[in-house]
Amino acid sequence: MTLSLDLTANPTRDMLRARAVMPAKGSLIGLSRAELGEALISAGVPERQAKMRVQQLWHWLYVRGVSDFSEMLNISKDLRATLEQHFTIARPEIVEEQISNDGTRKWLFRFPPRGAGRPVEIETVYIPEEGRGTLCISSQVGCTLTCSFCHTGTQKLVRNLTAEEILAQLLTARDRLGDFPERGTPDGAIVPAEGRKVTNVVMMGMGEPLYNFEAVKKALLIASDGDGLSLSKRRITLSTSGVVPEIFRTGDEIGVMLAISLHATNDDLRDLLVPINKKYPLSELIAACRAYPGLSNAKRITFEYVMLKDVNDSIEDAKALIKLLRGIPAKINLIPFNPWPGTNYQCSDWETIEKFADYINNAGYASPIRTPRGRDILAACGQLKSESERMKKVDRLALEAMMIAGHGEA
Repeated sequence: MTLSLDLTANPTRDMLRARAVMPAKGSLIGLSRAELGEALISAGVPERQAKMRVQQLWHWLYVRGVSDFSEMLNISKDLRATLEQHFTIARPEIVEEQISNDGTRKWLFRFPPRGAGRPVEIETVYIPEEGRGTLCISSQVGCTLTCSFCHTGTQKLVRNLTAEEILAQLLTARDRLGDFPERGTPDGAIVPAEGRKVTNVVMMGMGEPLYNFEAVKKALLIASDGDGLSLSKRRITLSTSGVVPEIFRTGDEIGVMLAISLHATNDDLRDLLVPINKKYPLSELIAACRAYPGLSNAKRITFEYVMLKDVNDSIEDAKALIKLLRGIPAKINLIPFNPWPGTNYQCSDWETIEKFADYINNAGYASPIRTPRGRDILAACGQLKSESERMKKVDRLALEAMMIAGHGEA
């Protein structure tokens, strides 16, 4: 049975009025250590103390996972009050949490306005499996790529997410899963790798991560920092539809695993399925993959290939795929198409998928068939789409009027 929890009493009115009466504070989440030190100095922390305070804050934010300054027990009350006055470390609002009958969880997060913008919503998915738990994180609100088989691609891009908002998805998911240590004392808090609920992160949610490179880079470097969240870079995978100029930078500057949303073996079909191919055709994309820093049998590129009935699922397509990727240390993930309202595509028959996989495996490539997860809550690959995009114009106008009224009450 699918479980859906509305975690807000009146999410629009209460949030907007709260934002109206509370002055905006800068968040400490997502800042580098240097930026965190500068923020503390700007709030009046003596420069000679800043380095020590940065270490303390880093521990509380990313090892302990606190979201309230009052929980930082080895920091003086006066400094906690100063931090509370100037900054926030609050989590985003959880509008809804859905739990699939297979254990997959999907959260709808709402982030407050940036500047003159509106609140925005994104979806994040947690997939529990035997021996691991994978968190699928979004990098943008909406998407510009309009891949024809992808539900997210039907939502126009609203804006990029900040490093804070990318990290907040990981922090909030770990909160909900009980994946942070007890917070009673500041010592001995490192979570053993085997005890974690979130062991893997994939940048495969809403948006194209490499169109938001700097924020994604900043967030993933913090997520993989050994003195904080401490996720191994081999357990972080960034998926791109083929933003060729940023692929080398991903390996060189971030150093995580790479996944390519491929789905076709010739330019004509890929132009239709993944329109960014018109800008960066297959020849350029494959060349960028061959040049990926650190590429080896121990650090293979994952090529994602959605199985679309009578579109890209023939044995001839499998032969062309092997030819295209020859010489690249690779794994080929076959993804049964996940239907969504309004799509014209169908999933390949299971027998067809298995024959395709057998051919790929016999050619020497690992070719797992991804088990569909969370289909009943539209949490599967290609199904994410935030509720804010579906909001009617009249509802948006009502929200704006409410915001104005809230400012008036303040």
